[in-house]
Amino acid sequence: MPVPDRDFLLHRMDETRSKIEELLPKIDPHKEIYPGWTIRDMLAHMTGWDDATIVSLRAHVVERPPSVPAIRSLDEYNALTVSSRKNLDYEHVLKEWRLTRQVLRTIIEQLPEDKFFNPVIVPWGEKATITYLVEMFHDHEEEHIRDILAWLKHPDKPLKKEGN
Repeated sequence: MPVPDRDFLLHRMDETRSKIEELLPKIDPHKEIYPGWTIRDMLAHMTGWDDATIVSLRAHVVERPPSVPAIRSLDEYNALTVSSRKNLDYEHVLKEWRLTRQVLRTIIEQLPEDKFFNPVIVPWGEKATITYLVEMFHDHEEEHIRDILAWLKHPDKPLKKEGN
């Protein structure tokens, strides 16, 4: 199977973000989507993963070992990404969510060809290709989109599952 080109991967990144952007006006920022998580928390969570990926890719470019913030536990890292932004208001988190994705896109756009195709150490310590990383985040955001759509049918009740 051929490796998708950079433009295709950037499109995949934009695809899920566009879907979430379309859903945002329908979401009351004060209501819980998951137990204990509002849309602000979900955006903080996604921002945290973009932040960690940015760190990994920047280290990859300069051939240094990255920090691997999620190496101990994905659940711990998920909780940290939300709790570290708990005092920020929705608008701030929303802006940060948009900005970090733009930074991540720019890094991927500007990766030299050899860096683009060489495996990178990802935030949980494994080596993976950029293609794998982008597709994994695409699938992760698609899962959140499906959850939001399900929740919007009954927005007064949080989903029974935890955010991830």
